[in-house]
Amino acid sequence: MLQYNRINNLVGWLVFAVATIAYVLTLEPTASFWDSGEFIACSYKLLVPHPPGAPFYLLLGRIFSLFASEPAQVAWWVNLLSALSSSFTVLFLFWTISILARKLLVPNQRPSTLGAMATAIAPEETLVEPTLGQTIAIMGAAAVGALAFTFSDSFWFSAVEAEVYAFSSFFTAFVVWAMLRWESRAHDAVSDKWLILIAYMVGLSIGVHLLNLVAIPALAFIFFFRLKKYSNKGALITLVVSAVILGVVLVGVIPGLPSIAGSFEVMFVNSFGLPFGSGVIFFVVLFIAAIVWAVRYAIRTGNRTLHTALLSFIFVLIGYSSYLIIPIRSGYDPTIDENDPENIVSFVSYLKREQYGDRPLLFGPQFNAEPIDQKEGAAQYIKGKDKYIEVGRKMETVYDSKDKTLLPRLYSNQPGHIAQYKKWVDIQEGQKPSFGENMSFLFRYQMGHMFWRYFGWNFVGREGDIQQSGVLWPWEGNDGLPARIAESKARNNFYMLPLALGILGLIFQIRRKQRDAFVVGLLFFFTGIAIVIYLNQPPIEPRERDYTFAGAFYAYCIWIGLGVLAVADFLRRTLKSDVLGGVVATVIGLLIPGIMAAQGWDDHDRSDRYHSVDSAKNLLSSVAPNAILFTNGDNDTFPLWYAQEVEGFRTDVRVAVLSYMNTDWYLDQMKRQAYKSEPFPMSLENENYRQGINDYLPYVERPEVANGIDLKQYIQLVKQNHQALQIGDRAGRTYLSFPTKNFFLNVDKNAVIAANAVPAAYRDSIVSQMRFTIDKGGLEKKHLAILDLLANNNWKRPVYFSTTADNSDFMGLDNYLQLEGLAYRIVPVQSRSQDQMGYIAKDIMYDNMMNKFSWRNLDRTDIFYDENYLRFPANARDKYYQLTLEYLKAGDKATAKKIMDYCFAQLPDKSIPYDYYIPPFVVPLYEVGEQKRAQEIVNTMSARSDAALRYYFTQSSMFETEIRINLFIMQQLIQVSRQVGLTQKSAEIEQKFMQYYGQMGK
Repeated sequence: MLQYNRINNLVGWLVFAVATIAYVLTLEPTASFWDSGEFIACSYKLLVPHPPGAPFYLLLGRIFSLFASEPAQVAWWVNLLSALSSSFTVLFLFWTISILARKLLVPNQRPSTLGAMATAIAPEETLVEPTLGQTIAIMGAAAVGALAFTFSDSFWFSAVEAEVYAFSSFFTAFVVWAMLRWESRAHDAVSDKWLILIAYMVGLSIGVHLLNLVAIPALAFIFFFRLKKYSNKGALITLVVSAVILGVVLVGVIPGLPSIAGSFEVMFVNSFGLPFGSGVIFFVVLFIAAIVWAVRYAIRTGNRTLHTALLSFIFVLIGYSSYLIIPIRSGYDPTIDENDPENIVSFVSYLKREQYGDRPLLFGPQFNAEPIDQKEGAAQYIKGKDKYIEVGRKMETVYDSKDKTLLPRLYSNQPGHIAQYKKWVDIQEGQKPSFGENMSFLFRYQMGHMFWRYFGWNFVGREGDIQQSGVLWPWEGNDGLPARIAESKARNNFYMLPLALGILGLIFQIRRKQRDAFVVGLLFFFTGIAIVIYLNQPPIEPRERDYTFAGAFYAYCIWIGLGVLAVADFLRRTLKSDVLGGVVATVIGLLIPGIMAAQGWDDHDRSDRYHSVDSAKNLLSSVAPNAILFTNGDNDTFPLWYAQEVEGFRTDVRVAVLSYMNTDWYLDQMKRQAYKSEPFPMSLENENYRQGINDYLPYVERPEVANGIDLKQYIQLVKQNHQALQIGDRAGRTYLSFPTKNFFLNVDKNAVIAANAVPAAYRDSIVSQMRFTIDKGGLEKKHLAILDLLANNNWKRPVYFSTTADNSDFMGLDNYLQLEGLAYRIVPVQSRSQDQMGYIAKDIMYDNMMNKFSWRNLDRTDIFYDENYLRFPANARDKYYQLTLEYLKAGDKATAKKIMDYCFAQLPDKSIPYDYYIPPFVVPLYEVGEQKRAQEIVNTMSARSDAALRYYFTQSSMFETEIRINLFIMQQLIQVSRQVGLTQKSAEIEQKFMQYYGQMGK
């Protein structure tokens, strides 16, 4: 036994080393797109990220960041936390498979004496030492399964960036392994300690991600199978109890306890007149007293089961206590303080993720359900000066029961979503979707497209990196494929080998250990299918969501490992040798993770990717000192946060996230100093924009101001809550409105010149009054804040919109914008060009884009750039094109050519494929004498679009975006070819365009 344990530990750590080396070699050196930039920044300075936060992850991330010798290395070290978390996940998966494999191959477990537990348990068992052949097979199975998970597509993706999913997978792997260890020692006096350890790890996992909790039902059945003789009644009770435990943790503990504490707090402060915090303190004392009494009672009565359960609950709470970092740090008003959860009321809202809304789960309305009423829900409070102020009640929409259905999947009434529903289900206008149609969407899209497709990516093959890419089957070659797909580094073919070996393992385990197979199957179900049902995903997602199901892929890799035992068993009988059968099966099995590693290395290797941060720095470099920069969320903002918070880059710039500006807590933060950035110059006070106040100001026309209203006057009326703007509803509630869509702002020309807001060449064009039209049916809080800024700034602070921001948020200022790089500056100079937004400050823009921008490694073909990375260079290409035109208009062909040469050198087609911003370059290339390059663009892009359209029209309607993009490219090529005299080429492209255009809608 000792010899086997040594081998098991040694091989496990060897597999851990392989995984660690692979992840470190492919680790991203800086912040990647999506949430990584936010998590790195918040780990580095213990800030408050988006709800529900990940406090334990942040604490460990902070520890890892301390090893960085300079700020630029912080990202690598925090990314390393994910790499090591993933390696340890692989390690515990190895040991999990070895436990399960041993139970399959070593059936003789001799009964000894009864255990000491009070409840009826299985007899104490002595494990038999495996033979050499069995040991080889077990180690081979564990290594193959663990390495298959190591190099699986989704898990590898999360292992090399700062995200919570790798750490969450570690907790899942650990608790499953620990439960199996408990199972083997259930007769020991120390067995209860394993249960308490598991409870503590579950508590800690809450501070990372909630995905780990869905493993609880599988753990419960391990407990049931070990301690009880099987019965259908017992299994049903176990399932119900596990669901209750899951509910207690998910609902009763995480938001439940803070919610109760919040109720005590409001009562003690508002009703009893006690100071802030008194209600929370009373609840905590009362709760601890109840726990102490319960533990003492369990000890006094000798109830071991109750005692163990209470200790487990206590350790869940101890692990969960990492969440205290959120209100503690929020109380210091850090620069990133999302939702401002510094008091119990806002903390509860933070935990419940209320800002994201709800989706119907088991029973609810469908997308075309008509509301029949609204009812008031729970009161909502904010912290005032001496008490909690009720700011309204949650309004719950009431629907007719006839418009509700079981498992509503077709629930979203957004027009874009309804159009997407029709791609999957034949829903009819004016008719209520049937239960069958809801189930069709569940099985075809939510399970088929958003789960089994991802499952195929990991164990069959992946077509490419374009969103909605399907599964690559072994018989599919590259013939007839567009280059964007055929040459993609993300096109990985595993030849179905992981899938086949996993099926063998599943069958082998079912035949020999049905209960273990049931437990693994339960783990697969709850970390996969159950999550599909719970998430109830809409028909459009901003990105692929495969990382959500890493737990299910982990469970399947257990079966991949056990598949080696099936092969070894066959070879043992064929070769008449346990040892030889185990060796050959292991060698054959190791080929599978070897293929997965070889296929996936080039697209998972991020070791030289820097553009996520470079794109952020380029945007920040596009604005003047002390600027205010309006951006969208996620990829437009999180890299900026990283650049400022971690590397200290351009901390004079105030990044204002438009999607957050509809909240009072964010506007309060904008009005505070942040590093070198002065407070946001707003005249409105918190009482003018707090939650429930001026959330939406509808347009109600007043004839007396139809021609326009002074913007400053309007903001003053809002600040005064003036009767002239007030309107009422049927319930007697009063709201403010905006009475005209036409606004004007008087301009202090001297202030504009003193602030150097516009180049000298445009100073004579400064208008005395800016007039603009807001073409909206209502103003959101963010729009009110922008107007307030515009009214009161008096040009002291440069104000910019990112070029990737939604134009609908520009407030009708489109003609008062000055392009200076990747950002538009609001200026009192009106552009009358119909071809572009605003005008271009070409000298400023040239200096920014030619001297200040960074394009590290974008010219290297050995680095994989997925769609997220390709979008930002595409936007930059458009700005280089606009800058080129501006110099051509000025007659400066030499500089125009220099700009284009620089653009094509930094963002070459070989690494950043030509996109829809490239065809317009053809005309200016001809003007500067670059006819050969222009013709190469036309020929290359027309051939690519032809191949792409030929392929996409044979695929599902999921690729409608790609079809429209390539048709647009063809339209551009037709136009520019005519302009430069390539009439024959233009006609050729037009013929193909009309052919494909005729297929639209068929």
